Amino acid sequence: MLLSEDKITEIYCLADDFCKFYSETARTNALEEPGGKRHRNKPNRLSDAEVITILVAFHMGAHRCLKHFYLEFVCRHWTHLFPKTVSYNRFVELERDVALLLLVFVKHVLLGKCTGISFVDSTAMRVCRNQRIHCHKVLKGIAARGKCSMGWFFGFKLHLIINEKGEILSFMFTPADVDDREPLKSMGFVKEVYGKLVGDKGYISKELFEELFVDGIQLITKVKNNMKNCLMSVSDKILLRKRAVIESVNDELKNIAQLEHSRHRSFNNFIVNAVAAIAAYCFFPKKPSISVETYSDNQLTIF
Repeated sequence: MLLSEDKITEIYCLADDFCKFYSETARTNALEEPGGKRHRNKPNRLSDAEVITILVAFHMGAHRCLKHFYLEFVCRHWTHLFPKTVSYNRFVELERDVALLLLVFVKHVLLGKCTGISFVDSTAMRVCRNQRIHCHKVLKGIAARGKCSMGWFFGFKLHLIINEKGEILSFMFTPADVDDREPLKSMGFVKEVYGKLVGDKGYISKELFEELFVDGIQLITKVKNNMKNCLMSVSDKILLRKRAVIESVNDELKNIAQLEHSRHRSFNNFIVNAVAAIAAYCFFPKKPSISVETYSDNQLTIF
């Protein structure tokens, strides 16, 4: 995907407005230190909004190496957009500094709104090959071994909730050995979700169903072969057939936005690039979606 200057300007304006609002709110609510000490607050040569814009642009483009993208593309061809570029080493330091700011920006600005129909799934985030698990040092003690439909892996899991339009409603990173049902027990993960929540067989749990039902969420899953079949409406069966839409979202996050790679040099940069990949997906002009229409007889029709 080749980004136009108008798209870069759009991303920068959103990020810059949020950064100004965040800085003003933080300054207003900050506590004064005892003794009245003052600290220098000299702005960086490259602003936080510019760092966020470059990260999002990298994950939206066709480049596969951040260093090559920054040195050969941003510093040479986008000098009119970013006139005060810094060295790559300094950019990596600034990248770590905007980690919290980028996360709040995605959570409060870029995520979509729940429409009553949501899909939940988890995807593996491998940080190295299985043959290199014992010699992997960057994320040692943080990442873990887990198992997915493709076999065993070492790394993390990304838990996603999307609506039928393909917009991300909520996300959470966990070690690979965490059960898929655990994030749904967290109120922060399902805070903005209501209505029908469609998942695969890995989310089957009577206790979890009852807990979510009290909060206004109906968990819909298929039944296993050794379980008794239960009555299910036609609309719910159709939604289960359309659950593959979230698999398409995971595919775009990995293959287009570069959510998963094995070039991490620190945990902070791993988180920053993972959140930047989610931010880049939120700016995609076309997302995987399904068409849903509800008629006056309360019957659900999906095309």
